[in-house]
Amino acid sequence: MSEKHMTEAQVAAFCLNLPGAQEDYKWGGIRVFSVAGNKMFALIGLNGDGLAFKVADELFLGYCDRPGVRPAPYLARAKWVIMAPPYPMGREELCDLLQRSHQLVVRKLPKRVQLGLVI
Repeated sequence: MSEKHMTEAQVAAFCLNLPGAQEDYKWGGIRVFSVAGNKMFALIGLNGDGLAFKVADELFLGYCDRPGVRPAPYLARAKWVIMAPPYPMGREELCDLLQRSHQLVVRKLPKRVQLGLVI
C-alpha cells in the first residue's frame, strides 16, 4: 500500500485524536467513532471492511460519483459515504474529510456541548 494512503489503524488513530472522540463496537463488530456520547461521525467495518463517514449535504452526490466511493447503506439519507480499502483518496484528503465529518456532527450539538469540540 502506498504511503499516501491510510490503513484502517491509521484512520482509527486519526479519528480518536479528534476532540472528544470515542470508539465503541456495535452491531456485530463495527467500529463506531462518535462524539458527545453517541453522535457517530465515522464507522469502520460497515458492509464488511468499509470506512463510512458523513459529508456535507452539498458535496454528497459529487463524492458518490467518484470511483470507489458510494452511498453508505442505511446512512445515505443522512449523507454518509462508504469506501473499501485501499481507500480511494490520499491521506491528506481523507483526514480532511474525517475532520469535517466530526465537525458536521459537533455543530449539530447544543452550544454548551460544543465547547472544546469545535476545531
